[in-house]
Amino acid sequence: QVRLVESGGGLVQAGGSLRLSCEAPGRIMDFDAMAWHRQAPGKQRELVARIRFGAPTTYADSVKDRFTISRDNYKKNTIYLQMNSLNPEDTAVYYCNADQGAWSPPLWGQGTQVTVFS
Repeated sequence: QVRLVESGGGLVQAGGSLRLSCEAPGRIMDFDAMAWHRQAPGKQRELVARIRFGAPTTYADSVKDRFTISRDNYKKNTIYLQMNSLNPEDTAVYYCNADQGAWSPPLWGQGTQVTVFS
């Protein structure tokens, strides 16, 4: 089964930074959009940030001005999530997602754990 591959999670002190990476099986420009979601223990999965070609990127209010989603213009198959000023509320499993359009199911990665301690 085709999946996305996330990396870059880990343990970080509050106020610190991490950068997550997501590699897709093909060119990211072939997807309608790519996004990062997260799921904290006992909570529903939520959208963190989405990047769509030809449209502005979008962010959850809780991460605006702290997180940045971007694509690697050289590798063509990788997106990133730069996370700054992390706080314990950012602790979650972070998942990469690729929207293949209305006729195909979205792709997901296996998730990468981010733990922020105070």
